[in-house]
Amino acid sequence: MVKSVFIANRGEIAVRIVRTLKEMGIEAVVGYSEADRVSLAVELADKAVCIGPAEAKKSYLHSANLISAALYADCDAIHPGVGFLSESAEFAKQVQDAGLVFIGPDAKTISFLGDKVQARRTALDAGLPVTPGSDGPIADLETAVAFAERAGYPVIIKAASGGGGKGMRIVREESELESAMRIATHEAETSFSDGTIYIEKYLENPRHIEVQILADTYGNVIHLGERDCSLQKNHQKVLEESPSPGIDPDIRERMCSDAVNLFKKIGYKGAGTIEFLFDGENYYFMEVNARVQVEHPVSEYISNVDIIKEQIRGCSGEPMDITQDDVLLEGASIECRINASTPGKITRYLQPGGRNVRVDSFLYQGYTVSPHYDSLVSKLITYGRDRRSAIARMKRALDEYVIEGIETNIEVQKKILNSTLFQRGIFGTFGLSRILEE
Repeated sequence: MVKSVFIANRGEIAVRIVRTLKEMGIEAVVGYSEADRVSLAVELADKAVCIGPAEAKKSYLHSANLISAALYADCDAIHPGVGFLSESAEFAKQVQDAGLVFIGPDAKTISFLGDKVQARRTALDAGLPVTPGSDGPIADLETAVAFAERAGYPVIIKAASGGGGKGMRIVREESELESAMRIATHEAETSFSDGTIYIEKYLENPRHIEVQILADTYGNVIHLGERDCSLQKNHQKVLEESPSPGIDPDIRERMCSDAVNLFKKIGYKGAGTIEFLFDGENYYFMEVNARVQVEHPVSEYISNVDIIKEQIRGCSGEPMDITQDDVLLEGASIECRINASTPGKITRYLQPGGRNVRVDSFLYQGYTVSPHYDSLVSKLITYGRDRRSAIARMKRALDEYVIEGIETNIEVQKKILNSTLFQRGIFGTFGLSRILEE
């Protein structure tokens, strides 16, 4: 087992990792930018090392600084957290070349899965259903037109690398295809330094479902059920829950079994998720996220498994503490992402509490939210014996949550929770706009 872990990240995920490391008896070392000098993660860590100025590309995205800081602090492993370099095959390789353990899959696996075209082929080879799409990258308009005519409009252009909605364009008729390809290619090149694109049949308003997987270096692979991540704004998740209100037991069993089989086939290790689109009857493989995800707490609640702990064990040469037979999925859990629309100083801060209410955040009264990073400032998670009780608890918790000094989306989350469509579980990826129109 590793003895000291350098956390190459910030915000709520850094706080989350620090807490699990301390519970495991492992030294927690946080790398921080100059903007995060007084962050909660720094306050809670055993050690903290400055990794550069506020600008992410000079700190959290600067691999040499991160690795040098980890070596300076005598760490033997690096945890990349989420975002930043968490899915960078090059960073994983550099970490391993420096003689450190990378808390994630190896560089070859990340590279393999990071190319969505290759990931689709692998899923097909493993027997998973995939959305009808091009056999490989699309390099010219003629090929794209031919595919769209066979599949039928609408289709969607996607970047082969990256995610978050960048390099993605929906096309509803042939006249839009050429400009959509040009824009998607440019966005992909700008965001991921890779302009490769491919094309798929576009599914109207499907559910966005993902399966949580854990694996170790001994070939043990388990799942912790599925999460529904359909409520999104501009392809960014707003609210997640587990289990999905739109998946029946048979579909759930087949989807989770497919996910486990795929990860076994590729020799995966650590925490990861497989994302699917579900049209009400059939599900289709979409992509793999080769890291822990922001929404992992809902899976922790329903499974009673510490995902970060098992991720660390699985990547550091230890067998996981649990088998699939040990996993009992019970109850329901919801996560509301609390985003800040403005930076600023927190003038008043009161967290909700009570039974089965969890807050993953880095905020405290007097803290200044920086304009340099992602808008996510807190995750509010509730658990109940069923979906109805989890919703009721979340509504109460949102009413208790006080964050003053910055603008947040707490009122939007309240509107979602009070929506008839949400309470009935009748929504897909277009659901948020319809819910907010109620």
